[in-house]
Amino acid sequence: MITIDLKEEFCNSLMETPKYAHLGDSGVDLQANLEAETVIKPGCRKLIPTGIFVGLPSTQDEDFNWEIQLRPRSGLAHKKGITVLNSPGTIDSTYRGQIYANLHNTDDFNFVISPGDKIAQAVLTQAFKMKFNIVTDLNKTVRGEDGHGSTGVKA
Repeated sequence: MITIDLKEEFCNSLMETPKYAHLGDSGVDLQANLEAETVIKPGCRKLIPTGIFVGLPSTQDEDFNWEIQLRPRSGLAHKKGITVLNSPGTIDSTYRGQIYANLHNTDDFNFVISPGDKIAQAVLTQAFKMKFNIVTDLNKTVRGEDGHGSTGVKA
């Protein structure tokens, strides 16, 4: 288990320190740190504050850095069409500001967010560093340069 420094600046009494809901969960739920309800209109996006700031462990490792990924909550995505717009949103290991969820309403109806609502989930991951080897040609594969729809799925 990795220990993460967490600072909380909550503006309402409904907020809780993020925690895993179930033993096998990969992510913790993040809440809307709001003083009043806010609305995301159909097709619109809004940055929603979470009231939390993190200090990820620094690493001198040449192979990876730590990151937190913000991801949609499956229930909100399925039932209400609410997703994290830049999913997964990346919180870099050197960022120390408040975490915001960049929510997008894909539905045809207004989506109301109340103070304390669970709005996204956060997952701690290792972001492996890449080293580039400049070449004049890539090794050949069966797929080659076939792109979107190359497996037979029609759009």
